[in-house]
Amino acid sequence: MAQTETFVLHAALDGGRSVYRDIEIDPTKSLHRLAEAIVQAFGFDFDHAFGFYTGLTLSKIKVVHPQYELFADIGEADAGVLGVEKTRIATAFPEVGHTLLFLFDYGDDWLFRITLKATGTKQPKTRYPRVIAAKGKAPEQYPEPDHDEDDDASRFGPSYSPAT
Repeated sequence: MAQTETFVLHAALDGGRSVYRDIEIDPTKSLHRLAEAIVQAFGFDFDHAFGFYTGLTLSKIKVVHPQYELFADIGEADAGVLGVEKTRIATAFPEVGHTLLFLFDYGDDWLFRITLKATGTKQPKTRYPRVIAAKGKAPEQYPEPDHDEDDDASRFGPSYSPAT
């Protein structure tokens, strides 16, 4: 792999086609850096644990190897799980077309299907990673809960009635 090579990774939210970002990045960077770039491309805060998985469905996510998790870097992963700090993007995505499932925030389970779409060449005076294509509006990371008047009654007592 040449030092001037880039990878173009297609990051589709929840495996769908309607919301995605194509991210161009240096393949010698870590999976941790890729995770940060994905999260930023969707306008999320980079404030949760995450992992990259070969199993492309929730039923296979913890079964198929290799698996790469932030937990491995802090010594809290299952046996055989690799870390994201030292694993290079080029190692995890060995060829064009290779796909991994990216799970961000194990509580809210934001799922992204990440596919190595193409390789490219670094351009002078260009900062990487960079978003080179985007489609669809990203959802809110922390959406406001639906307001329900019944919730108000349970919070304030049965005699509470909102002003009309």
